Amino acid sequence: MPDLLLIEPAHLDLWFYPALTCVAVLSGFIDAVAGGGGLVMMPVLLSTPLPPHVVLGTNKIQSMCGTSMATWRYHKAGLFSFRKNAATAAIVFVGAMAGSLAIQHLSADVLKLVVPVLLIAVALYTVLSPGMTDEDRKGRLSERGYMPVGAGVAFYDGFFGPGAGQFFATTLVGLRGMGLTRATGLTKFLNVTSNIASVIVFSIGGQAMWILGACMGVGAMTGAWIGSHYATKFGAKVIRPLLVVVSIGLTVRLVWGWFS
Repeated sequence: MPDLLLIEPAHLDLWFYPALTCVAVLSGFIDAVAGGGGLVMMPVLLSTPLPPHVVLGTNKIQSMCGTSMATWRYHKAGLFSFRKNAATAAIVFVGAMAGSLAIQHLSADVLKLVVPVLLIAVALYTVLSPGMTDEDRKGRLSERGYMPVGAGVAFYDGFFGPGAGQFFATTLVGLRGMGLTRATGLTKFLNVTSNIASVIVFSIGGQAMWILGACMGVGAMTGAWIGSHYATKFGAKVIRPLLVVVSIGLTVRLVWGWFS
């Protein structure tokens, strides 16, 4: 494998910067409400002259910015506690770092085949489960019992990424018994933790454009601020349908990419 530290900075025409920043606003909004902002951002980034590994690293920077804003907004609304979920976040950090390291050594082809199946399952669970509301119920797993699940989602987020927000949210509802809005708030905290871990790994490997990522990050934070405001105001009646739409849309996108 070539030494990733020797990759030279990629070149983009200047007009890409404001254009991608505008796209990041929409991506940040979707990601703050239901997760899956990569459904918007990744295809656009992949259409640029950037190499795929640089696309992954740069996308993690803007995603980190957007999820940071959403995390702050949800925490301010009282939907989760940093202290009570610190242990889970630490496990998530390690899982995401392991996934980001693994993608540099392994092929993602098999995972691309499995992910659409998982996303279809998420969409069906969201539509059919009576538990996808704002009411808390008895969880099947404690916080400690959920840690391996969180680590697995985080590994996937570092390794591949699309749909990680849905996986966090639906497992927190189905396994921890959280109401959907509260689960969405904690999802953003876990998501930003995994993003930070991935950004560290990709940056060390020279696989991220920080100026472009920062520009998109401003857009993502703007979209996340708007999205988290709507989610906390309207709750499950906004989050649930958007979660279904994003899950199905991302599934179609991945299936199309696989067979094409």
